[in-house]
Amino acid sequence: MAEEAKAVPEAEELPRTIVRRIVKDKISRCSEDGDISVNKDALLAFSESARIFIHYISATANDICKESKRQIVNADDIFKALEETDFSEFIRPLKASLEDFRKKNAGKKAAVSKEKESEKNKKRKVEGEPSGKVKSDNGESPEKGDSGDAE
Repeated sequence: MAEEAKAVPEAEELPRTIVRRIVKDKISRCSEDGDISVNKDALLAFSESARIFIHYISATANDICKESKRQIVNADDIFKALEETDFSEFIRPLKASLEDFRKKNAGKKAAVSKEKESEKNKKRKVEGEPSGKVKSDNGESPEKGDSGDAE
């Protein structure tokens, strides 16, 4: 029995904690009790079913990609694969999730970009002004609008 459980390479297994969290969340929404226990075998069945579904959709999307003479699978290939495999009811919620994900990441990317620019500016100040700036007689770069007089 231990051999059957390890038939799938560990790299292909879905993280158990995430599967457990998703299953418990979805089942608890359907239950009046709210708190549901899920058997270990049931969690394994959910995990294996999800893994097989992912492989099936991935293979179909890959075929669609190859038919289009491309090598990189994109979101539209996944949507077409869902449609071809009669899972079209997943397309609308998946598109909504993808849009939310893109919006969240766009904000994160902008924040990371600003942070990187800020770091570059700090480094320039620490290392000295970049070459090409005019130095004053005392070797310092004059500030814009600075006449050199102390206030």
